[in-house]
Amino acid sequence: MSIATTLLALLIEATAGYPERVLRAIGHPVIWIGRLISVLDRMLNRPDSAWRKAAGFLALFVIIAVPAVAACVIERALLLLPLGFALVALLASTLIAQRSLYEHVERVADALENGGLEAGRAAVSQIVGRDPQSLDEAGVARAAIESLAENFSDGVVAPVFWLGVGGLSFGVAYKAINTADSMIGHKNEKYREFGYASARLDDLVNLPASRLSALLIAAAAAVTDRDAAWRAWETVTRDARKHRSPNAGWPEAAMAGALGLSLAGPRAYGGIMVEDAFMGDGRREASAQDIRAALALYRRAAVILIALVALIAIIALR
Repeated sequence: MSIATTLLALLIEATAGYPERVLRAIGHPVIWIGRLISVLDRMLNRPDSAWRKAAGFLALFVIIAVPAVAACVIERALLLLPLGFALVALLASTLIAQRSLYEHVERVADALENGGLEAGRAAVSQIVGRDPQSLDEAGVARAAIESLAENFSDGVVAPVFWLGVGGLSFGVAYKAINTADSMIGHKNEKYREFGYASARLDDLVNLPASRLSALLIAAAAAVTDRDAAWRAWETVTRDARKHRSPNAGWPEAAMAGALGLSLAGPRAYGGIMVEDAFMGDGRREASAQDIRAALALYRRAAVILIALVALIAIIALR
């Protein structure tokens, strides 16, 4: 049943996304989870405490348990209704970001083409954490493509994977972990101890999706260019493990190889230069056209993912 629910959730999200009117009216599950994390951060993350790491483990338990238990109760209650299956799928669709990710990255290409560098910097600042003013046009384009690749794994494949494994409660638990990592899983003085558990668990739960994302990108490349697919997988096997993240390198390397680009490398975050390995050995001079090529590859990968979930659903329901 969870596989069938996941398939319907994917189709709903691909068709409608998360309507802006609903977002303005009631917010989004990630926003609600973020508020819980902020409360726990204020309550438990004491700079003078010798138990900051332990407090971080406690906070993570609450961050996962509260929304996951609520999701489990809601799912079981809805499945008792005549249209409960569809309602569960509708809720599950809010955890997937395939449509919104496409739209956010497309805005960067539009901004570069129609408004120039400053417009591109403003658009890319909405989806990446690095310093936009340090980016030239090629840097803006690379940042957008890297964000597309990484968030294909974190925002699309991973929630789909966990929804398929355990239904709405597992999908919500994943989203809680991922949101915790993005908010408190930093390596600065404030969060190095408190956010340790969140960062480590996020790395673990994203392992399957990051590998699957790389395969999906390579498969998407194979639809139009088998050589590009081979380059994608060759780049993954050579470069993915060099990335400072145990997961981000897989989809980024696949995207770089498929497009003939060199992604990642040294980047500035908050005025601090972060040294990272290069993903791919192609061009550094990326452009809005490369963003559009990445979006086309992303669309095909998303369709393959839907087809894969549909196949598993057919097998599971036989």
